[in-house]
Amino acid sequence: MGLRKILTDKDPALHKVCRPVEKFDQRLHKLLDDMRDTLLDSGGVGLAAPQIGILRRVVVVDVGDEIVELVNPTMLETDGEQVGPEGCLSVPGKYGLVKRPYYAKVRAQDRDGNWFEAEGEELIGRCFCHELDHLDGIIYTEVMERWLTEDELQYDED
Repeated sequence: MGLRKILTDKDPALHKVCRPVEKFDQRLHKLLDDMRDTLLDSGGVGLAAPQIGILRRVVVVDVGDEIVELVNPTMLETDGEQVGPEGCLSVPGKYGLVKRPYYAKVRAQDRDGNWFEAEGEELIGRCFCHELDHLDGIIYTEVMERWLTEDELQYDED
């Protein structure tokens, strides 16, 4: 199991645009495996490579029944709107109110370079948008409407 350190929002790497992946080799496979392990260990929903200090366009997302690996993802389509609490492994213990599309569809490559599409609604749609923002150096705190209080979070969970 390869756990990587998750950078916090003060780290300059999180504010840089990532480069595309060009080599689909064992190094990429190891990165994806380590990202999966780190995500599962953290209890998060998604993890982007810059969050562990790698400035490449790589994301892993826990969609419930599997971990989806997105290499060189691009947003194909969004629809609808949702406004709700959003957190980030790089901003531990804090949540903001963020407006995101309700639905998101991405096109990406798998670990071997094959193209595919993935889509999701609600939390998964939000996560696709959130993680692709990371690849462009954007953290949710830059697009949120406001911070949420503990009381608001308790209310939302009931």
